[in-house]
Amino acid sequence: MSTATLLFLAMILDAITGEPKWLWDKVPHPAVLMGRAVKYCDERFNTGHQKRRNGVLVLVGLVLAAGIAGYLISLFGGIVTIIVAAILLAQKSLAQHVGNVGRGLRMSLAEGRRQVAMIVGRDTRDMDQSAVARGAIESAAENLSDGVIAPAFWFLIGGLPGLLIYKIVNTADSMIGYRTEQHEEFGWAAARFDDLLNLIPARLTAVLIALPAGVIGRMKPIQQDAKRHRSPNAGWPESAMARALNIALAGPRSYDGALQDFPWVNTNGDRHPNATTIDAACAMLWKAWAVLLMVVFVIALF
Repeated sequence: MSTATLLFLAMILDAITGEPKWLWDKVPHPAVLMGRAVKYCDERFNTGHQKRRNGVLVLVGLVLAAGIAGYLISLFGGIVTIIVAAILLAQKSLAQHVGNVGRGLRMSLAEGRRQVAMIVGRDTRDMDQSAVARGAIESAAENLSDGVIAPAFWFLIGGLPGLLIYKIVNTADSMIGYRTEQHEEFGWAAARFDDLLNLIPARLTAVLIALPAGVIGRMKPIQQDAKRHRSPNAGWPESAMARALNIALAGPRSYDGALQDFPWVNTNGDRHPNATTIDAACAMLWKAWAVLLMVVFVIALF
């Protein structure tokens, strides 16, 4: 089977099964294993006066290990490759997690805050309904890129080794790629390489959102807002999602008790999204997924 055919089947499998809790209660998820590897490296090598050099060497080692692991797993054949790829895609679980915020918000503001705290890193204690909804929708857009489109893209490019390399780099960035005193030097390589690997997928995600939403003609303002984002990539899917739903995203929010005045995305959009808007965002996740599935199907045919 071609790589595109394997990806097509993996996407279908992920959409059907998602993340079976019964399985991951018994064995560690591959993402958990990757996280443990990054944590070990952080504790072992994030020391001394050459932290940036150490971080570069650690990243090279993790990338090589992931690539070799992907190659070895692929030797077991197409079925195993499909299963592993499906496990490392996150479409159904993403839609479920985001949907849980909407369901929680309908129950109470407190439950909405509790649910959104599971998927965002910002302070949630004092969020109002609109802030909860924005947090969920922003997470939906960004994680569509990081958790679905980028893994699929790198699987198409490099098969299972490409997918595993992307996932280990993305995991490292999420754990050590912060501009803090502890990780600014050690996590520099992980953060920069993650930016590079997401360069094309983030922009592709914006297109995949814009197409079914009928806002593909607004790519110029989407690009303009994306440039204002603190991340070189996350602004693209976020800006596209804002226009797809006709809402304003981003804006001021609190981290570790400190209010940060981030610029609004799609400034003229509705600044008061709610649980119904979260439902619309979940529907948009599946529409973008469907467009990607069709593209992969066409590639598999030809």
